[in-house]
Amino acid sequence: MAKGIFVGLSTLDVVYGVDDFPSANSKIVARSQDVFVGGPATNASITFGHLGGKSTLVTAVGCDGLARVIIKELQRYSIQLIDLNPEFDQAPVISSISVSRTGERNVVSANATRLTAQPAQINEMVLTDAAVVLVDGHFMEACLAWSRAARARGIQVVLDGGSWKASTDELLKTIDSAICSADFMPPGCLTEDDVFKFLLDRGVENIAITNGPEPIRYVSDKTSGIVPVPEAEIVDTMGAGDIFHGAFCYYASTRTPFVEALRRAASVAAESCRFRGTREWMK
Repeated sequence: MAKGIFVGLSTLDVVYGVDDFPSANSKIVARSQDVFVGGPATNASITFGHLGGKSTLVTAVGCDGLARVIIKELQRYSIQLIDLNPEFDQAPVISSISVSRTGERNVVSANATRLTAQPAQINEMVLTDAAVVLVDGHFMEACLAWSRAARARGIQVVLDGGSWKASTDELLKTIDSAICSADFMPPGCLTEDDVFKFLLDRGVENIAITNGPEPIRYVSDKTSGIVPVPEAEIVDTMGAGDIFHGAFCYYASTRTPFVEALRRAASVAAESCRFRGTREWMK
């Protein structure tokens, strides 16, 4: 069984289904309301486990009553939790998400800014037999510690590049594969071509840039190209990028070549968009 470690953010997502997004100084009534456990690393870890791997999630959760919702969800999907701040007694990170009838979304979240993490401690037993480590850039000290330890042991390290964050440049020194969104723009970069050059100059071997339903652009092993994204009837795009990363890590951990891993991950993510939320597709 492939084993993966996912380092980064865990959240509670309060999701409202709306007919239209609210304008400034307005109030609307939602069609639906749901609560999900989310966060890039968290959704990716659950996807990895669903596809057949064994996941460990390194994140900050704490001991507040709402944190128990996150812990219960991880237990439900057999995710091993390494809590970066088990004594934190305030509410975990909460995101407010609006999803339109066309599946588009707006997100408001404090991310990791309000929840401190203790100095990262590497669990050698967990790391020893891992096939892949994913870092999403949240709780950067932990991302750096785990990615450096993985790199030193020859374990492949994947970056979920949702956006540029402080110390991302340092993190890139440990990255084998960077899977970035179109919003990932390092300093001085204005185009996707700039991003590819920036990452290649820093030694990243495999790079892909996703942009929703548009084809995935990639550079790998001195070759480049695109991977089409399968068409799907869009119900909800929430978490699709996280699901893509988790699926990519699973296929990469089973020695699937980079481009084929992208292709298979795109199929999984597209399928997830046919369902509401981030778990219904698993059923």
